[in-house]
Amino acid sequence: MIGNHNLQFTNASQLNDPFDCHPKLIDFSNISTPRLSGFPKEWIKMIEENDALNLRNDTWLCSLSKVNDSLLMWSHYCHNHSGICIGVDIDKAMECVPPLFGQILLEPLIIDVQYQDLIESRESNKGYYDKYKYQWATKAKDWEYEQEVRLVIPKPSARYFALTQEQAKQSDKTFDWREIHCYLPLKGDCFDSIYFGINIKPTDREEIIRYVRKDLNPQTKLFQMHEDDNAFRLKPESI
Repeated sequence: MIGNHNLQFTNASQLNDPFDCHPKLIDFSNISTPRLSGFPKEWIKMIEENDALNLRNDTWLCSLSKVNDSLLMWSHYCHNHSGICIGVDIDKAMECVPPLFGQILLEPLIIDVQYQDLIESRESNKGYYDKYKYQWATKAKDWEYEQEVRLVIPKPSARYFALTQEQAKQSDKTFDWREIHCYLPLKGDCFDSIYFGINIKPTDREEIIRYVRKDLNPQTKLFQMHEDDNAFRLKPESI
């Protein structure tokens, strides 16, 4: 991410939660829509459910968080505290969005994820984005600790797709198009801060610091995470 100066967007059907962006979050049983007037009610329901499924398959999103000190996320996503947490200036990142990043002329939507215990289907007689924001932004309570903020882009332009290094090594494999990630190019000043895990290797830390200071953004704030002696929490110390 810092080496390529970008943000990775993943297809909504490929996330680690099988309920993510699920079409069943929307209730299509009582929908009425002018474009489908005259169709049998069960046909309208089927068409709308299929549209919601297609939207899931056509949407790429970037998952960010409001917090940098979650013990669970440092364990799950940062190789047991040996990785890093990258702070992004969202306002500056949005200034980097190319005019044709999405096939729909739209900047990525910035959405705060909402958490609830049960699937509570939302009535679908709403505007396009009011209806589908609910599909994009509702997750189970189990994920609430992540305090997720999402950047959502429907139908990103093919010019911003690329294989990961691991995928590129599999030259004989044919990929499902949903497995391919989309990348938003960023400028160096979008990288506001970097937090180093308590178990990071000193050589890795020094290599990243040198790169950030020389090639990324000399103004990026750097922090080393430490165990708090008085509670089960992490505390950052400025480098």
